[in-house]
Amino acid sequence: MKRKYSPVMKLVFVLILGFCCAFINGKPRPTLFIIGDSTVKNGKGDGSNGQWGWGSFLATYIDQEKIKVSNHAMGGTSTRTYYNNPKLWQHVLDSIQAGDVVIMQFGHNDASPIVDSLRARGSIKGNGDSFEEVYNPLLKQKEMVYSYGFYLRQFVKNIHDKGALAIICSPIPRNAWLDGQVRRSDYATWARQAAQQAGAFFIPLQDLVIASYEKSGQAFVDSTYFTSKDATHTIKEGAELHASIVAAYLRDHKEIGLQRYVKK
Repeated sequence: MKRKYSPVMKLVFVLILGFCCAFINGKPRPTLFIIGDSTVKNGKGDGSNGQWGWGSFLATYIDQEKIKVSNHAMGGTSTRTYYNNPKLWQHVLDSIQAGDVVIMQFGHNDASPIVDSLRARGSIKGNGDSFEEVYNPLLKQKEMVYSYGFYLRQFVKNIHDKGALAIICSPIPRNAWLDGQVRRSDYATWARQAAQQAGAFFIPLQDLVIASYEKSGQAFVDSTYFTSKDATHTIKEGAELHASIVAAYLRDHKEIGLQRYVKK
């Protein structure tokens, strides 16, 4: 009888194999890759437009003598468009080696239309295996479109197949309030489900950021982390807050195994 292993046990096997291969090959230090949308890396990541993504500041909390940080997030992308663009995901995937780490955060653009003449970047809502065959006017060809969670699980499978560690973050919340509370997104739930199914680690970034926002209050958040013209993209202070939250989670959750890379 063929033995069945849980996603957690499969992950353990993958990580053991990855780190053993890295040791045998004498790799000097692993790389922590970051992928996502503009809330992770805005523009060129230099703040030239006044907007910043948290991936641009994560390296300040990481000991780069032990692990290299490489931010490959791209503004305007969804799970679907990032995964399907060979200049984006395939480029990163080709660089991943056993023992590396990939942190991902998508969701803001997955709610866009599945078919339109502007970007055609939306994915099916949820974490199921359903699909929709559409004609993509930008690609001028038919395309099979899957769910947000499906694409996340595909990222994770690719990462594990390379012997690397996958971490899914739920998307940061928008600066949208109702009765003194920040509005939550279903994408956080679907991200958690996808991580559990694929055997990836999960950072509940939406909940952690909301806890910080609500503790500070709407007036403080409005004036400190955002401009009045944009409720999605943060200024430098907001991105630094989000990066510090991600780093603290990596430091405090030893089961992920990255605490040795986070500066004390």
